[in-house]
Amino acid sequence: MSYSGAESSMEDVVHRQNGSVGGAGNRRHRMKEYGGDSCGDPEAWNDFADSFSRVQTVLDRNRELIQQANENHQSRIPDNMVKNVAIIQELNGNISKVASIYSDLSTNFTGRVRQQRQKGGNSNGRRNGDE
Repeated sequence: MSYSGAESSMEDVVHRQNGSVGGAGNRRHRMKEYGGDSCGDPEAWNDFADSFSRVQTVLDRNRELIQQANENHQSRIPDNMVKNVAIIQELNGNISKVASIYSDLSTNFTGRVRQQRQKGGNSNGRRNGDE
C-alpha cells in the first residue's frame, strides 16, 4: 500500500489552511480578514486564530510523519517497518489532538454565542427586537 495519496491529500489540506490562516504573527491581519475589528469580541477572533494555528502545527507534524512512514515502507528494511508502528501511533494521537482542539473551539464558540444572546445582542450586533 502506498501513502502517496494520503500524503498528497494532507499537503492539499495544509496548503489550503496555510493560505487562509497563516502564522501566529499575522493575528492583527487575521482579525481584520475575519471581521474581528468590526465584531464586538476581538478576543474570540484571537482564540480562533490560536486554535487554527495549533491545528496547523499538528497537521504539519502529521505531514512529516506520513512522509517518513512512506520512506520507511518503500525501503522494506525490517527496522524501518517496525518504526512505522510508532509513527502510526503518533499519527493517531495527533488526530485525537486535532479533534480535541476543534471540540474545544466549538464549545468556546457556543459559549460566546450564548453570552452574546444573554447580553441582548445577536450576530448582527443588534439587540433582540431591533430589526
